[in-house]
Amino acid sequence: MTDKVDLIFFGAHPDDVELSCGGTAAKLVKDGLRIGIVDLTRGEMGTRGTPQTRRREAASAAKALGATFRQQLDFGDGNLRTGREEELELIAILRARQPKLVIAPYPDDRHPDHTRTGRLVTEASFYAGLKSLKTDLPAHRPQTVLYYLQNYMFAPSFVVDVTTTWKTKMRAVAAYKSQFHDPKSKEPQTFISDPKFLEMIEARGKHFGALIGAAYGEAFVSKQPPRIDDLVGAYSGREVQ
Repeated sequence: MTDKVDLIFFGAHPDDVELSCGGTAAKLVKDGLRIGIVDLTRGEMGTRGTPQTRRREAASAAKALGATFRQQLDFGDGNLRTGREEELELIAILRARQPKLVIAPYPDDRHPDHTRTGRLVTEASFYAGLKSLKTDLPAHRPQTVLYYLQNYMFAPSFVVDVTTTWKTKMRAVAAYKSQFHDPKSKEPQTFISDPKFLEMIEARGKHFGALIGAAYGEAFVSKQPPRIDDLVGAYSGREVQ
């Protein structure tokens, strides 16, 4: 039987999850939860590296984060398909793994694949709970879909303190040697291979961390606000700005 997990992180491309919310993934594992990662494409349209290289890198990154499983789909990089066939493939994963929460890209981003992934995952998460939709597995609907931020910035619904797992996140990012800055590489320079890109990731982590009084943070958007059981504790160590 397929192992169940507490959360599944979905990304359009290998490295999307690590860059945007790898610290949160590692923190959840550290807290004793089981997570999975699903990439909807092989990253075959990338300027640097090959799908085979990126698959190996993704496996190393998943190991660094402590993921229970990582699965790579083939929905088409650069023109991500969102038809019924793809939807049913996601539904099968959700029903097999039965996550409590699903985390996906915010469905409005500079890269159309990110936007399509966010929308497709959201819709599949709802349809997976329809008992009348018969498949080989029983219906299962996650509690909610949470969205991580990539290129476009929106006011976050909440920020996770990832100070203790930031180094783990960056080790997972570093697993993608073909994609990021390498002075010895002879491959074409890209937006993300510029050393300033990882500096931006660092700065963003510090910015979101500062919003909650932490060294590093990762931001999420939720259509439904999270319940806070300890209102005072939620602002511990803070002061009026």
